[in-house]
Amino acid sequence: MASTTTSTPRNPLLTLSYLTIISLWIGAQIVPIPYVVNLMVLVTAILYAACHGSLALREEQALARGEKPPKEDKKERDKDADDGDNEEDEDERPQYETLKAQDAMQFPLLGSASLFGLYLAFKYFDKDTVNLIISVYFCLVGCAALTTTFGPLVETVGPKSWGSTWFSKHVSVPHPFPESIGGPNPWDLGIDCNIADILAFLGSVGFVAVYFQTKHWTMNNVLGIAFCLQGIERFSLGTYKIGAILLVGLFFYDIFWVFGTDVMVTVAKSLDGPIKILFPRTLTPDPTTNKLEMSLLGLGDIVIPGFFLALLLRFDAHIANVPYFPTNVHASFPKPYFHSAMVGYVIGLATTLFVMIWFEAAQPALLYLVPACLGSSLLCATVRGELKELFAYSEEEEEEGKEGEKDEAKTEQKDSKDKKDD
Repeated sequence: MASTTTSTPRNPLLTLSYLTIISLWIGAQIVPIPYVVNLMVLVTAILYAACHGSLALREEQALARGEKPPKEDKKERDKDADDGDNEEDEDERPQYETLKAQDAMQFPLLGSASLFGLYLAFKYFDKDTVNLIISVYFCLVGCAALTTTFGPLVETVGPKSWGSTWFSKHVSVPHPFPESIGGPNPWDLGIDCNIADILAFLGSVGFVAVYFQTKHWTMNNVLGIAFCLQGIERFSLGTYKIGAILLVGLFFYDIFWVFGTDVMVTVAKSLDGPIKILFPRTLTPDPTTNKLEMSLLGLGDIVIPGFFLALLLRFDAHIANVPYFPTNVHASFPKPYFHSAMVGYVIGLATTLFVMIWFEAAQPALLYLVPACLGSSLLCATVRGELKELFAYSEEEEEEGKEGEKDEAKTEQKDSKDKKDD
């Protein structure tokens, strides 16, 4: 859950979204909730909360570009200007990565390879062994997601010292790999956490340990929701065009693997892990299997459109000139693109459920969600006369050419300084 750093009024819809997520998770265990209503409301609340949490990315992007908070010590900035050498500051800028166009085009292919690999694993190997390996992986990743999600909450409800007492440890580890594979050499491995993070981590370890033993559907949903929130809050598509490329590619990916083969449905039913959110159709177990009848929605049908909706919300903040510093996820500003795409998503999801129930067959949700999200955002831009601005908006880092010019200017500045010293 993202936190706000200002005293401005809270966004009531954002607060309501978190309360809705918690209420539906608890209520679905106590009273029978029509699964269509449960699914529609829960997914809408998850998307609203996660997209607003992603507004924190705007501050990270600004820091990566070299911008500094307005409250930073003016004397220190003046000193850097007098020195004429900000190379060290630029080296310390946070690294910020976005999806590239080439990655977006390759994503459906990589996804297909992974999906088919899982299908073959379930077909030719012991199903329980495959699920055991996958469960271990998801428990490790889930522990990190839960810690990040609930850490701010623990910090908020606990004593002030839980958030102010920090622990830090960093280690440099050389590696033999080329930079294209292993990244910068050496690896900088480190951890920075406070008491609230440690407590959240310990609670997360206990949670995933119980989940690993029971695989209860309610615990599955907690992990699934945490994956959705953290994924959407922390990932940027970069530009509208890259987002469109990704959505269109996955549009055909989803259609092929659902309608063209039994691969998608087989993997979804066989994989016993938090890759989906489960919705009970009834609270009475089947007498033969002693299990509840469930409907499911894959996390990809939430997260992939969620990336796109979050980008549109940050574009709304951009055109409304919302300040980068400090981050305030409760900031009030016009959100025409986000709201139009959100409405489009809800209509697309409702259409998916209607067709699925009418034909009594699994449906590729992206078949309906992609046109809804792309169409609604393009329609909004057309009506507002902002198509050019929408396609020009970018959260990517500066291109290499611009960085080269900057490096050259920096070198000239340094040479000039050296001559003065001589």
